[in-house]
Amino acid sequence: MPPTLASLVQHSSLRLVVRAGEDRLDTPVRWAHVSELADPVPYMEGGELLLTTALTLDAEDGEAMRRYVRRLLGAGVVGLGFAVGVNYDDIPEALLDAARAEHLPLLEVPRRTPFLAISKAVSAAIAADQYRAVTAGFEAQRELTRAALAEGPDAVVARLAAHVDGWAALYDAAGSVVAVSPEWAARRAARLTPDVERLRERPAPASAVVGGTDDRVELQSLGTGRRVRGALAVGTGAPLGTAERYAVHSAIALLTLTTERSRSLQAAEHRLGAAVLRMMLAGQAEHARTVAGDVYGGLLDAPFRLLVAEPAGGEQATGEPPLPVLAEALEAAAARAGEAVLTVPEGDGRLVVLAGDGGAVVAACAGYAEREAEDAGLVVGLSASAGPVTAAVAYKQAEQALSVARRRGRALVEHEDLAAGSVLPLLADDAVRAFADGMLRALREHDATGRGDLVASLRAWLSRHGQWDAAAADLGVHRHTLRYRMRRVEEILGRSLDDPDVRMELWLALKTTGEGEK
Repeated sequence: MPPTLASLVQHSSLRLVVRAGEDRLDTPVRWAHVSELADPVPYMEGGELLLTTALTLDAEDGEAMRRYVRRLLGAGVVGLGFAVGVNYDDIPEALLDAARAEHLPLLEVPRRTPFLAISKAVSAAIAADQYRAVTAGFEAQRELTRAALAEGPDAVVARLAAHVDGWAALYDAAGSVVAVSPEWAARRAARLTPDVERLRERPAPASAVVGGTDDRVELQSLGTGRRVRGALAVGTGAPLGTAERYAVHSAIALLTLTTERSRSLQAAEHRLGAAVLRMMLAGQAEHARTVAGDVYGGLLDAPFRLLVAEPAGGEQATGEPPLPVLAEALEAAAARAGEAVLTVPEGDGRLVVLAGDGGAVVAACAGYAEREAEDAGLVVGLSASAGPVTAAVAYKQAEQALSVARRRGRALVEHEDLAAGSVLPLLADDAVRAFADGMLRALREHDATGRGDLVASLRAWLSRHGQWDAAAADLGVHRHTLRYRMRRVEEILGRSLDDPDVRMELWLALKTTGEGEK
């Protein structure tokens, strides 16, 4: 620890005597400074032990000494050393009274103790304290390095928490806690997720201090590039000292290296995943399982879903590319849940993910799409539940759902939603509307002349599946009138209503234009 007034008083060769401020001797001393100025405040930085012989002071003037002492305290001076036997044989009562009233430590310096000796003692103590801090920092670095090599990030976090006499937490790129020590700090660390997310929005390296009722927390980003790959939180009861700061910086470096190494392994896993996926889609499930080994656990055998994602209109010009962010969010969800996941970034700007049906990854995808995908410009298609034999079918389903999501302007569409709903929303694009309008235009033009209501009659007849009496009753006309109108429809369109394809196209045209709802 740095030198204090108490440690200087206990220094036998200095022979200092405490005359006032006995209750503040534990205050650290940053430096010892000699000044004979009546107002040395402009030259103070705070934390100094001021040494004087009172050469220019009227030390016997009570009011002057009160002002002098107050100015020193206001400048952060931690103590006053007064040399006796030079200008004054003893410390004047006026100065003593002022120091005692303001609780300023006042040390009597005997004539045989030069100010230089006090300055040397302070300097030596500061140097020794810095040496101890550096030594402790190097020892912490060695211990943290051994922990990182032997046990991994969790051990680094645990050792760091012990070194700073507080707690530490490691966050992944998505802002979720992946390691915390001690265990009691888990709830405190979880509450910092919003702060970690804000830190992630800033270019790396980034840091922030979060104040709280119980502790002081420093957040530090992890990652070698401008993109934040994770974060480290360190909570302590007081600001970090030099040794603790060394330990934190060492932990940041080690955890960053671990993150970068994980990225290299992740890239290799992506290449393996791409090969496995190609085999699955080619119907070679057995070969895929052989190549994958135990990397994906039982994922390739259990019911799974395929997810295909791509930027809605190209990646954003600014900010993080959306596909890597989605991939990291899904992989983080899998890690937290202890699930296996296969993520394959494709060269055409797509991301393909194979994940367990009903697991945390599928839920995280839905949550991500709801919260962020539209802002990030992503569209996502999700297949129905599938197995190894039907992987190619699942991929096709995901692509179909992706196509619908893109046309509808939706962030996420599940194939099961398409199967359970109507086919009409799938036809809601400009080309289909143009086809429907063109098919019905001649009938509308006929009706506009006031010579009949062919569109309404066609709609009623088709809705009654060609039943003349029922359709005529709906229209309030005789069935012969309806027959005549249907012949006019055939004549105008030049197509037979006996053809089921013609009836289907006409019905879809009516539904697409909204005329089938009247």
